[in-house]
Amino acid sequence: MGVHGIISYGAYIPRGCLLRSSIVEFTGKGSNKGSRSVASYDENTTTMGVEAARNALKGSETDPKKLWFSTVVPAYMDKTNATNIHSALQLDDFVEAVDFGNSTRSAIGALSNALESDDSTLVITADLRTGPSGGTEESSGGDASTALLIGTDEQGILLAEYLGGVTVTSDFTDRWRVPGSPYSQVWEERFGEQAYKPLVDRAWSEALKKVDIKTEDISVALMSGLHSRAVARSIPLLNVETADDLTEQIGNTGAAHPSLLLANFLDQAKPNEVVALIVLADGCDVLFFRTTQEVENRRNSLSISEQIENQSTVPYSKYLSWRGLLDSELPNRPSPTRPSSSAAMRRNDWKMGFVASKDAKTGIVHMPPSRIGIKGGDVDDMEQLPMADSIGTIETFTVDNLVYSPNSPVVFAVVNFQDGGRLPVELTDADPEKIEIGDQVEMTFRCLYTADGIHNYFWKARPVRRERGKS
Repeated sequence: MGVHGIISYGAYIPRGCLLRSSIVEFTGKGSNKGSRSVASYDENTTTMGVEAARNALKGSETDPKKLWFSTVVPAYMDKTNATNIHSALQLDDFVEAVDFGNSTRSAIGALSNALESDDSTLVITADLRTGPSGGTEESSGGDASTALLIGTDEQGILLAEYLGGVTVTSDFTDRWRVPGSPYSQVWEERFGEQAYKPLVDRAWSEALKKVDIKTEDISVALMSGLHSRAVARSIPLLNVETADDLTEQIGNTGAAHPSLLLANFLDQAKPNEVVALIVLADGCDVLFFRTTQEVENRRNSLSISEQIENQSTVPYSKYLSWRGLLDSELPNRPSPTRPSSSAAMRRNDWKMGFVASKDAKTGIVHMPPSRIGIKGGDVDDMEQLPMADSIGTIETFTVDNLVYSPNSPVVFAVVNFQDGGRLPVELTDADPEKIEIGDQVEMTFRCLYTADGIHNYFWKARPVRRERGKS
């Protein structure tokens, strides 16, 4: 059924950036070189997945028939996290939404399977990497998410054609984390290096034969794996130029990293370039892609490099507090109660999808949606109006030091939206000292709070970031 490949893609790098020098200053351990990305206190793998998926679907004319979400740090167990993303994106009810989880290899497995499927599939990956304070796992990790819309040339114009690949599986324990443990543990580095090198050599040679391609035909190789030493020692086996792995700027983002490197390549790729994606995780996976003429018309508005440039430094103490590794005194107000599942289900389009209502007679936008217009009119004479992509302007705001929040003070703003409607919303990713009336904001899917194990998801506003080619 046609040629398989990548129809569109998106990535999300959190706006928080932790300098490794700040870790050294606090703990006396580690390296001063570089930085890592840090998800905010109100972000988890689900909310980051929503952001990457929104970027991937923006401007795409292809609707996914399946949504696959892979992470090793799920916001829920038992409950499907992919359905939260599905709801936030307002996808059709008949779009399958399932989780791939528990291991970093699940992410490349989801991608490989999507590339063999005849259904258009949105493959989303997200990861939050952390470790003991001052340790290598903490400083070398990073937070990010990606989304690749996979399909055939009959379902949409391809940015990159899938040429084929090989997977080699091997069972050995170089990294592990038992359920309930917040950190990964790793075996002695030389063991992992010795285990991975022959797997890379074997998978690489077999992949070249299967796809019938020569190393001189490959423009660049992207190599990813949580075992940095094994990755570094395996690069010479390829005899191909390798791209920057971004770990100095944002850290190793685990399950999200292979597709993040692929997205970064597509951000700057030219037509007819062949890229090899090599992933080291409980074996070795090799995938080959060739870019098409369409890659020059890439639809994502904010590249990975631009997202990195727009990051803001987060103090190490705040990072520890956000991760729950440092007890901080909260405002002297009662903690929130458990959100109601039944009430949330009744208002799902508004709560998860940020869908307002527009009076058919008067054109007035109601936020939250209403069954009857504010100026009267017929009952249920409303049309749904998705507002998640609407840009707003701050009419007025207040800085609250008393409301419950793990990141006090909280900024609340009254926002006027360009598509109509006005709503008081909480701001995030914003410095209270730099907010001004008239600032433009965009909406972002976040977790307001968690009570009794239930995440209260809704939308917040954040300052608009600079887009590609704009100052």
